[in-house]
Amino acid sequence: MSYFLIIAAVLWGIGWLTGAPKRARWAMIGVLYLAVILAIAVLPEGHALRVSLGESLGEWLLVGAAAVIVMAYRAGLVALRRRAEAREPEEKSDSFRPAELERYMRHILLREIGGPGQRKLKDAKVLVIGAGGLGAPVLQYLAASGVGVIGVIDPDVVEASNLQRQVIHTDARLGQPKVFSAAEAMTAQNPFIEVRPYHRAFDENAMDLVAEYDLVLDGTDNFDTRYLVNRACVIHRKPLIAAAITQWEGQISTYKSHENGPCYQCVFPECPAPGMVPSCAEAGVAAPLPGILGTMMAMEAVKELTGAGQGLMGRLVIHDALYAETRSITVKKRADCPICGG
Repeated sequence: MSYFLIIAAVLWGIGWLTGAPKRARWAMIGVLYLAVILAIAVLPEGHALRVSLGESLGEWLLVGAAAVIVMAYRAGLVALRRRAEAREPEEKSDSFRPAELERYMRHILLREIGGPGQRKLKDAKVLVIGAGGLGAPVLQYLAASGVGVIGVIDPDVVEASNLQRQVIHTDARLGQPKVFSAAEAMTAQNPFIEVRPYHRAFDENAMDLVAEYDLVLDGTDNFDTRYLVNRACVIHRKPLIAAAITQWEGQISTYKSHENGPCYQCVFPECPAPGMVPSCAEAGVAAPLPGILGTMMAMEAVKELTGAGQGLMGRLVIHDALYAETRSITVKKRADCPICGG
């Protein structure tokens, strides 16, 4: 065996000095190995050359088998590496960057979300209507959660009276359109998301905007807009998470008429008479209340997008912050609903 190793080393050195490729050098050693096998097989027992080579044909065959296994393993690794390199550009665009993995690790650790759920959040498009009291925490937590595309529509500008509860805005951005103020805060919170601000009211001309998104969250403060948003979601078969607040109380539900659940107008068939439900500007509102309901909206959005847990379709949750009470009532689809009935 020692003679074989010496000759093999000499052949490798000659190949290296002459600049022969590795494949050619291994080929020379392979020829040497076959010559040894042939000599042991042909020469009679006791022959000096056969004795110097070790005489045992079985041992040499085992050495050859081991060499073949090693070479096959190396060839497999090379093939896998080439395959991975060929797919690398495509995977880079779809996979999480290391900074994103670190950012979303607490989500990924949750069994109900995990990597696939975080991937769904990254691929999702969510439209938030209203960047005020409810919209502020919704937008902040959707951005922090890693929702890939977040649209926000609101016609108003930041005013001093907003800052008591609309925590996404700051004193330095007074007079700035709320959608741009919110977008600035969201991208500062998470640079890996895309924010699409729409500085306009949600009216008949904006209904088709709903079709571009997977989920709609309504945090507006008037019934006309709520009914319009609901109609757009029914037409485009999009789930709607809607909440409302006043003084110390708030309510929230998820509306999915396309999945045989009620729509918003099934639960609230008629607009209240003027003065029956005063606005926050008229009746006041506790500062943390929109944070409570808005955070609940964001939580339901994460569940809706990832498929985690049980959503609020068919249930209306009512929260009384003054007495720290929360209750849930069942709501059903109405056959005579003018929007989704029939």
